[in-house]
Amino acid sequence: MEQLRKPELNDNLAAYATSDSGGRLHDEPDQIFRTPFQRDRDRIIHSKAFRRLGYKTQVFVNSEGDNYRTRLTHSLEVSQIARSVASTLRLNGDLAETLALAHDLGHTPFGHAGQDRLHALMQDAGGFEHNRQSMRIVSVLEERYPFWEGLNLTRATLKGMMKHGEVYSCDTHLLDLCKERLSGFPAMEMLLVDCCDRIAYVHHDLEDGLDSGYLEFEDLKAHPYWSEAMRSCNDQYGEGFRALRRPLQIRTIIRHLLNVCITDLIVTSTQSLQELQLLSVEAVRSLNPEQNPIGNSPAMASSIRSIYEYLHKKLYRHPDVIRMSRRGERMIELLFREFTSRPDMMPRHVQRRIDRDGLERVVSDYISGMTDRYAEKQFLYLTGG
Repeated sequence: MEQLRKPELNDNLAAYATSDSGGRLHDEPDQIFRTPFQRDRDRIIHSKAFRRLGYKTQVFVNSEGDNYRTRLTHSLEVSQIARSVASTLRLNGDLAETLALAHDLGHTPFGHAGQDRLHALMQDAGGFEHNRQSMRIVSVLEERYPFWEGLNLTRATLKGMMKHGEVYSCDTHLLDLCKERLSGFPAMEMLLVDCCDRIAYVHHDLEDGLDSGYLEFEDLKAHPYWSEAMRSCNDQYGEGFRALRRPLQIRTIIRHLLNVCITDLIVTSTQSLQELQLLSVEAVRSLNPEQNPIGNSPAMASSIRSIYEYLHKKLYRHPDVIRMSRRGERMIELLFREFTSRPDMMPRHVQRRIDRDGLERVVSDYISGMTDRYAEKQFLYLTGG
């Protein structure tokens, strides 16, 4: 039998890519067949929090239809883009994929409206923010190991998840990592995932908005970003494109836009990296924010901002979406009031954290971890519905 080889973390990585995992907060032996970042990725995929993303709102609540994106499908799309781009830029694809899969773990039910309502309710107890909650999930709340809390991810992954370098005051075990994260420029893989997140949601929200009928194809044709893509598809496919059914035209345009946007990200980032001549991770950490080499060209970034503003006006602020959001806000508010006044209604394993972490934080953990349908079920139970 041919001798099996341990996978190398730094195979074909550029000097500016992350190769050192930094170890784990709790020591564990290495595995023969998986790198530390591959193990981090697998732990996230097998976590309960990751599975629950399948029933958490992206734009449309789960009950609105089976084909709309959820937090789970969004995370998978971000990870696919991040993995592909990382390979081209010779960044650490395992780390990029891991960060992409983990980036929305802390989101509440009912989308951003749910987060905003929970944050308002938590104003006197440290607030709520989904990136901090993601850190809390992977370091405290997931229960999979007998000798420590959380998933025991590598330090490099944990720092890559700290988008703003902040954690809740009760999570003191992460303070040293926060200081490390804020002491220098972030890892290239973290910056890449942030770009891929934006690319993914702008384009799939366009598709879902059109499928729902909340966005109108004829209205969107007046937007330069969309109209230019239509012209390109017409030029490429000719009469065949014009003869397509409308849903297939939409898919073709979205696919074209994604290809153009991702290609622009790769070309622009490659040029910036070549200009900076980064010869080590230490050189990366010494960069200042104005030198960020990972991103789209100014023209493409402007187009993405413009289409996001269009989505905000036409989709995110659509009356039906606002009504769905408002209903979710009311449910979260009632759940918060009920569980803070009667914490004994929460599961016992949740109650056990109250003395250490505080009542409001534990109630926030419990509610933010709910799926849309479970939150609604609890709401109906508590209101006698």
